[in-house]
Order: sequence, then C-alpha cells, then structure tokens
Amino acid sequence: MNNKWTNHINGYVRVRIDGDYPERFLNRCIEHDFSIWQIKRIDDRRIVCYMDVEDAKRIRPLLRQTNCKVSFVQRSGMPFLLKRILKRSGFLVGIISFLTVMFVLSNMVWDIEIKGASPQVEHELRQVVTEMGIKRGTFQFSLPSVELIQRDVTELVQGATWVGVRQKGTTFEFEVVEQQLPDEAERYSPRHLIATKKAIIHKIFVEHGQAEVKPNDFVRKGDRLVSGYIGKKDAEDEEKELVPAQAMVLGEIWYKSDVSVPLDNLFTTLTGEKKERHYLSFSGFNIPIWGFGKVKFPEYTQFEHERQFQFLNWSLPISYKRTEFLETSQLNRTYTKKEAVSAARKRARVDLKKHLPLGAEIIGEKVLHEDVENGKVNLRIHYQVIEDITSEQPIIQGD
Repeated sequence: MNNKWTNHINGYVRVRIDGDYPERFLNRCIEHDFSIWQIKRIDDRRIVCYMDVEDAKRIRPLLRQTNCKVSFVQRSGMPFLLKRILKRSGFLVGIISFLTVMFVLSNMVWDIEIKGASPQVEHELRQVVTEMGIKRGTFQFSLPSVELIQRDVTELVQGATWVGVRQKGTTFEFEVVEQQLPDEAERYSPRHLIATKKAIIHKIFVEHGQAEVKPNDFVRKGDRLVSGYIGKKDAEDEEKELVPAQAMVLGEIWYKSDVSVPLDNLFTTLTGEKKERHYLSFSGFNIPIWGFGKVKFPEYTQFEHERQFQFLNWSLPISYKRTEFLETSQLNRTYTKKEAVSAARKRARVDLKKHLPLGAEIIGEKVLHEDVENGKVNLRIHYQVIEDITSEQPIIQGD
C-alpha cells in the first residue's frame, strides 16, 4: 500500500524501464515486495513508474535477470530536498543570518523620545530611565512592563505631575505633564491672613501687614491673624494702605489618634531565595527553555513577566515569559504588653505624619487611654503639633 507521507519522508524516484519485456521486471519487483505505484506504459518497450529510494537500491540483480535497463527520471522527497539545500548552503545561511539579525534588532531599544518636558525635566527623566536600564541596545524582554515603567517614572521624576509611557516598535515614547506653579501675581494681591483651624499661637513673624494676634492667643478657624490694612490703629480702613499680607504664623494644634495592635502577629516575609523559569509562549502554550525542575520551596509567591517578540513593526505570536518564585515564610510574633504599646505609638506617629502639612513638628505626645481587650492593646493618644495655620482671605475694595 502506498503511503504518501512515508514516501515524502524517505524519498522516492520516478523510474523509466526499457527492454523487450519490461513487464517481467515489474513482476520480479512485486515478488520481492517492492513498493511501486502509478505504473504507466509509454510503448511496447517502455514503462514508467514510481518506487521508494530504498527499493531502487536493490533493483540491480533484477535487471540482470530480465535484461532491462532502468533510468531515474526524477528524484523527490526529503533526502533529495536536503541535498539541494546543502548545495546552496551559503545562500540559505545568508537568509537565516539576515532574519536572525533583523529579529534581534527588532527586539532591542533603539530610541527614546520625550515630549512636553522642559530641558531640566527632560534631563532628569533621561537619568531616571537610564538607571532603570532603558537605553539604546537593551533587549526589550529584559525590561519591566510599560505599566510598571510608567508608575516608577511618575514617582521618581520630581518635576513631573504625570508621565505617560508608550512603546512603539523599538522606540519608547515618554509624554510629560509638568507641575504648574501658581501664578505669582496672585500672591501679591491685597489680602488678610486667617486661621485654618483652632490653635494657640506659638510664634508669629510678619513680613507685610499688621498682626492682630500675639503668642499664646487662642484662635478659632476663620479668625484674622494678619490684616492687609496698615496704618494708625484708630484710623478707618478706607484711610489705611492696602498690602498683601505675608507672615509665618505657627500654631499649636491638638490631635487625637486611636490605634490597636494585636498581641499575636502572624506575618509573611521573603527569605531572599528565589527560582526563575523562562518560557517561549506561543498561543498560550508555554515551552520551557530554562529553569527546569520543581519548585522546592514549601511556601512561595509567584510573579510573571511577559513580553511579546517583535519583527520590524509587527508583533509576533511568540512571547518571552519569565516566572519568578520567591520563597516566603510565616512568622508568628508575640508582643508583651509593653512591646505592643511601643509598636502602637510608633504606628500612630507614622500615620499622623502622613496627614500633617510640610514642616509640621510634633512637640508632645501623651497616652490618654490604654487597655487590653480581645487580644489587642488599644490606645488613645493626644499629640501637640506645631504647624503653619495661615490661609489667604482676599480683600475686595468697596465691600
């Protein structure tokens, strides 16, 4: 039975048989179980057919018995195709080398474009992306994802409010939105300074305007601290000079914080050990290329990084995937009451600082209430904080 797939793999030839009785040669081939197909008579002395390469190597004894002559008209199949390819190996190597070079170059970073940034912010941004490894000649699959790059760059570049990142082929494009400073002219319009919250005046330093409070005075939210009218105290407001009040008024503010810390804490930490696996992913099917073997960590957390391969401007259906397994361990820590109180005070102080304005200073801390309930230490803490309490109140002439 003729099997086309087997014939193509093993190779086959087209044979021309010449002689007085070419049928006798075919009969001998059939007796020896030769694979012959598509037999066609050309004339009384010639027959054409196909046979396997392996069988064609064994026909010489049959030719002597039948006095026939055989010519190989055509050679087909994998062995003959490989021979033809090897004869043109230089051309084949050139094509493969060209495609390989183009593939490698298509998956490297060759340009970094920055839009919407001033020279100073652009210089800062280029330093940040260089430290992250984003530079010419870097393989794209060794870099973090575009989302992670955008998050980190936005946080690290001080002069930018937002940085958009887009990968376009071999180019990384960064679009910058810079911080907009308030108009300086508004700072010099006539105004009063009022209190933003109730406080006891701790310190006051007036540059422009007339102070209406002094240290140790108690003020409430909205009370005037520094007036934009300067002149004699007994004069009417219309007779005084208008100025933009400028001053630093520090007030003592009181805050209360409630915090709870469990006496028994179960937390997960990384041990520093890790294992990596590398794959070539094709249509969701992962082919491992490095990092074989089982993950021997009893507990671990898993992170996946995937980046699609490029060829010129096309995205290939093949991607590089790297999976990290980071070993973790669970630790159970039991606090004494004294340790839990100390941890609670530290946590409360950190949380308070997150909500304080820049330059605020905590000058006092006192625990108002402390108890242990349901395995937790509960604290209520009173803080004394020194911070700037000024806010602008525009002066509209004619009011």
